[in-house]
Amino acid sequence: MFYHMLMPRKQVLVQLDDELVERLDQLAASMEVSRSELLRRGALAVLEAARLDQAERALVAAYQRQPQDPVLVATARRLAAETVPDW
Repeated sequence: MFYHMLMPRKQVLVQLDDELVERLDQLAASMEVSRSELLRRGALAVLEAARLDQAERALVAAYQRQPQDPVLVATARRLAAETVPDW
């Protein structure tokens, strides 16, 4: 993940309580990264989670607008059952 290395950085002031800073520092030390790197990764994880949530909501909305055809679902289940390899 080299996103932050290729883009110019902007310093942002974030207020955190002492306990949270201590916990972040412990985690950063265990991962052998700086606190800033840990927070960058956390911010990227939050953004990715939001993107995935938005995509999932869009998928659900699409199926609500046009539900799956029960015949196609039954056919897909039957085909999957017939083609699953024996483990």
